[in-house]
Amino acid sequence: MSLSPGVPESSDDHNAVSEGKDCPSPNLDISKDSKSDNGEPNPETTNGDLGESSAEEASAQAEEWEEKELPTHYLNSEFSKIQSQCEHCNAENKHHEQVTPRLLARGQFLLKVDSEGTYQCSETGLIFEVTRKVDIKYCILSWSKYADLVVKPWVVGGPLFDVKCDPASLTSIQFPHSLCLGRHDTNMTFKVFHVKSSGASLEYTVDHSATHVKWRVSSLSPVGPVIQSEEAIFHHGAVILYKVIDHNPSLSFRVYIATNNESFIKDISKSVKHSSKKFMKIDKPPVCQKLLQNGRKYRLISEPEAEITPEEIEFVDGSLLKLKSYIEVYLEQPVEFKLLLVEMDSEEIVWKAKLRECDWVQHDQNRNISKSCISGNRRRKMSSSLADEEAYDKRMRQVDTSDGVKARTLLTDAQLITLAGKLGKDWIKIAIANLELEISDIDAIREKKEEVTISKFRMLKKWQEKEQNNATAQHLYNCLKNTVSADAQDVLKGFLQET
Repeated sequence: MSLSPGVPESSDDHNAVSEGKDCPSPNLDISKDSKSDNGEPNPETTNGDLGESSAEEASAQAEEWEEKELPTHYLNSEFSKIQSQCEHCNAENKHHEQVTPRLLARGQFLLKVDSEGTYQCSETGLIFEVTRKVDIKYCILSWSKYADLVVKPWVVGGPLFDVKCDPASLTSIQFPHSLCLGRHDTNMTFKVFHVKSSGASLEYTVDHSATHVKWRVSSLSPVGPVIQSEEAIFHHGAVILYKVIDHNPSLSFRVYIATNNESFIKDISKSVKHSSKKFMKIDKPPVCQKLLQNGRKYRLISEPEAEITPEEIEFVDGSLLKLKSYIEVYLEQPVEFKLLLVEMDSEEIVWKAKLRECDWVQHDQNRNISKSCISGNRRRKMSSSLADEEAYDKRMRQVDTSDGVKARTLLTDAQLITLAGKLGKDWIKIAIANLELEISDIDAIREKKEEVTISKFRMLKKWQEKEQNNATAQHLYNCLKNTVSADAQDVLKGFLQET
């Protein structure tokens, strides 16, 4: 959505969004002379040409998609679909077989289905109708790249996707939309915006429901729903919060008010990630309790009072905008406070949340995780006996004190990657509770979206950088000996014997 007036993203954020590499997609040479007489993109004359080799390039890009599977926790964080709480839409939602995709590198999904049927992706809401066993790769794209091709009276109706698979195996796709149709869909027209090698076109839909738009697959490339309406359009909304991370005692937040559209929400995440400032996401229920409407004015209120810029905004869906506007909230002192988004005409509360100090104080988070982790570790049974551990520790202390040079031998990258391969799923808790890393360090590592062993390796390297000359095998063993698995302990003991 666009906030008017509002605080626009910086030009640095703009470049980060438009040049992001989260998901491969074709590059269009977009021309503004791409409309027919009635204002719609013309399937025959739209100048969205990808060039002579564009179809081959798009195919090659699909082959380059990395198939490294990321940890499951990614599916429960950044890529999780924000569920609508609309009674009307939920009541009409038809249930299909839910399937969970694999999350590949660079924000791409891989869905494997074994037989003919209709399957719904649990993460994006896409519904695929297939005729046989097939693998489907897809990712979420930004609408802003194709802004010049979506012309009035057509507006964005939901996320934009790039889908890759054998078209002969895929009969139809149902795209989730972010609109509440209620009882006012008689004067609405849905179509599917389809970017092909020859340009962009609007294609007819088979049907639409309270939650989805169904489209018969013609070919596969960037596709997403658009809508034309003679009546007011109501959007399911979401409020996304980020806090500036700095050393000041004051508090500064960005508040983004968006349509519940994953393309829009991904744009926000990307712009924050590439900002010149560091941010942490504040985990609060994002779904608006009331629908958002174009042209309506809304006010953000803080209790107790805070500096809010701007205090009032006019809602306009900003999916096509490269720069996403936000509201800035500033408090001089770190106190608990409430935020409320209120529709000005009716004075109804659209969204609210209470922000507590524990939501943003990383030191407190570290302490809480540490206590939880230590408590759990005390109950954990290690494979070696206590007597064996004490004897081993005593022997290693003798080795260390007999040769000061050996005791200060630093670990190599080869040793750290070996240990990383032995660490379990609780490596994040270990990093915070035992190695005393900051949550911001872990967030920075996870944002790279690399294979999990590489992430663990980077975590150990971060510890090594922090400890500097104290990053020895003995010190690491002392930090982890009562925490990690028996296999990881054996690796650590091997390091000690090598020094």
